[in-house]
Amino acid sequence: MSCILQRMTEHDAPLTARWMVRQYGFDRTEVESWVKNLHFNWPLSVKALDKNDQVVGLLNMSDYRIEEETPQILKDEPELIKSLNAQRYIAVFSFIVAEEYRGTRLNYDMLMSIMPELKANYDFIFIPVLHRLQTHQYWQRLGAKEFYRDAECVDYKLDMTSLK
Repeated sequence: MSCILQRMTEHDAPLTARWMVRQYGFDRTEVESWVKNLHFNWPLSVKALDKNDQVVGLLNMSDYRIEEETPQILKDEPELIKSLNAQRYIAVFSFIVAEEYRGTRLNYDMLMSIMPELKANYDFIFIPVLHRLQTHQYWQRLGAKEFYRDAECVDYKLDMTSLK
């Protein structure tokens, strides 16, 4: 199952919104607002295309701050957020792989395709994962460590030094 990986642009915003609504069941208007306002880093976002040029995976990166995703951390852990914000980081906004490609190397290949740039420019990747999603173990296997949890999600930190 070989795929072609391509960098995304802002022209991929509608595609991202469609996939997020379909995958997560979020409200379309809300998702479109997120895509528009949450500082997507399109040059570091990746889409995977199958041999028929159909999109089978999206990795959307964002430059939003941890407290934008998890505002309660400002009250609960002010020193922690201060120390995290003193570092350079990027966030995984969404990481969606088509059902038939789950359990393959596609998600890993997508992430590794941008890893040289991530390692050169960031200290860590911020990864908020909704409690109901099954990707917690994936990120933990890569070396991500939980640093905060609230009612909606678990926040992970993947240090660039922990990745090969």
